[in-house]
Amino acid sequence: MSAPRASSPPRAIESPAELRQRIAQARRDGKVIGLVPTMGALHEGHLSLVGAARRECGFVVATIFVNPMQFGPDEDFTRYPRTLDADLRLLAGRGADVVFAPATESMFRPGHATYVDVGGVANCWEGQYRPGHFRGVATIVLKLFNFVQPDRAYFGRKDYQQSLVVRRMVEDLDLPIHVEVCPTVREADGLALSSRNRYLSADERRRALAISKSLRLAKQLVERGTRDAATIITRMQGMLAAADLNIDYIALVEPESLDSVAVLDRPTVAAIAARVGKTRLIDNELIG
Repeated sequence: MSAPRASSPPRAIESPAELRQRIAQARRDGKVIGLVPTMGALHEGHLSLVGAARRECGFVVATIFVNPMQFGPDEDFTRYPRTLDADLRLLAGRGADVVFAPATESMFRPGHATYVDVGGVANCWEGQYRPGHFRGVATIVLKLFNFVQPDRAYFGRKDYQQSLVVRRMVEDLDLPIHVEVCPTVREADGLALSSRNRYLSADERRRALAISKSLRLAKQLVERGTRDAATIITRMQGMLAAADLNIDYIALVEPESLDSVAVLDRPTVAAIAARVGKTRLIDNELIG
């Protein structure tokens, strides 16, 4: 028996008009539309979102667009990995019917002056350390929603605050879209998959493990009876400092409002943003 042939990489569509034509045909065929927005540099975390969409939808759109609006002036927009050909190869056989990879000019025409500002959950933590970031995220996600008009959209839990921002926007603007937040995918040693992991040297990657280890430490402390948030944060800070990580924040927060908690007597999200060398990484874990 001959071995099965590998699936060919999908073709990237650049034209919004062609994208809409493909989606209109899928709608006429009665298919549920699923959307997986990404910035490319794909890894198994992204592919798990495509897989989830494939299981639940009849037509799956994956988007690849490095959004300039969500990068600050001193961030890594110019060096963010752009690996479209490799991304398309990774998507082969994974369930994406269409890959939408537009040019910046077709997403933000000259004179673009309309933005989406989500309050509340967008103002703290990442919103504080990356001013304007969530305005850029919400604006591009709403544009993608308008292009695709999906029934379901898929986001990763690693970007926990982002998923809350998108959910709030969907609720506040009455968009008929179900937002599905899928589990974080990790390496065998616990490191959360991220496109920015490719920036890390071997030594930096080893040190970056302190992020997921400190989240596990918080969980263990709660399981053993520690409830005081300040005590838990101090222990987490010690573990990160021992690995020579520069901490932006350690947050123990209520899962929906992202308000800090003083006592962990109910389900709580532990979230971290820290720098390993020049690379900024985020991660989180639900505790309790």
